[in-house]
Amino acid sequence: MKRHLISAADLTRDDAVLILDTAEEMARVADRPIKKLPTLRGRTVVNLFFEDSTRTRISFEAAAKRLSADVINFSAKGSSVSKGESLKDTALTLEAMGADAVVIRHGASGAPYRLATSGWIDGAVVNAGDGTHEHPTQALLDAFTMRRRLVGADAGLGKDLDGRRITIVGDILHSRVARSNVHLLNTLGAHVTLVAPPTQVPVGVEQWPGDVSYGLDEVLPQSDAVMMLRVQRERMNAAYFPTEREYSRRYGLDGERMAKMPEHAVVMHPGPMVRGMEITAEVADSDRCTVVEQVANGVSIRMAVLYLLLGGYEPTAHPSPTTTLDRSAARLPAGTPTAARTEETK
Repeated sequence: MKRHLISAADLTRDDAVLILDTAEEMARVADRPIKKLPTLRGRTVVNLFFEDSTRTRISFEAAAKRLSADVINFSAKGSSVSKGESLKDTALTLEAMGADAVVIRHGASGAPYRLATSGWIDGAVVNAGDGTHEHPTQALLDAFTMRRRLVGADAGLGKDLDGRRITIVGDILHSRVARSNVHLLNTLGAHVTLVAPPTQVPVGVEQWPGDVSYGLDEVLPQSDAVMMLRVQRERMNAAYFPTEREYSRRYGLDGERMAKMPEHAVVMHPGPMVRGMEITAEVADSDRCTVVEQVANGVSIRMAVLYLLLGGYEPTAHPSPTTTLDRSAARLPAGTPTAARTEETK
């Protein structure tokens, strides 16, 4: 079985730093006249999306194409899934078509793990978001963005987020982004504080690494980065706060609150943003907001993940099943990606 990326909790510190460092190399491709590498030529990547997506799906598609892979975009709407086809039968169809990697987004928590461990497909599985469980590549691109802003790309590769204080604000209960970020940021040495209404804090959160606060103003002066989350009404079946106005008053980030943050601190958001709810237009459009950078960095991170899973090494024997990235992937073959900066692909 090939390796998979299912959960940020599966990544060791070395794994995470390897992906971030490789993404720094991949980011240089965007500065080239021809934004393409030959690394995954002949490989097929399937984007298997059972939920709506803009940034994640397009980002994975762009990443695979920049690595010269063939890309198949699958949407549940308009497919046989709408007729009742099971995940198993869909997977078997993709296997018959020779998919080397399946990037899956699914409304059910655990669906990517099921796909990776079922034996239905031989290709690598990448979790692009499953229910309220995890979204590991989002956490990786967030960490990549923080590292560039707070440590600096010019500081050299291998830098991490030791000692940085990260605040995640909003609908923690329904956020797979929050869960992945908590795991990954803790692995990278950062301290995470979760801020949310009591009704939007998950049961068992005391087992998560980090702190919980119900007041935003108290933690802003000590925050190196503040990540705002959207209230996910589509996953709610009850009222979790009195009104939108009350939520925004207590947990929204406006210019006055942003002024309480340290000068070097940044504002982040995984998108889509609901302006006027969790974040004001003044903050969203400020130089301190990294939303557009996160989108661009997402392509680099996903290029790095696909490269390491599919093209970053040549195994000398049958690999044992694992959910982490192989250490041998740290050796970048000639032409990919470091040397490939001088090799144009027509």
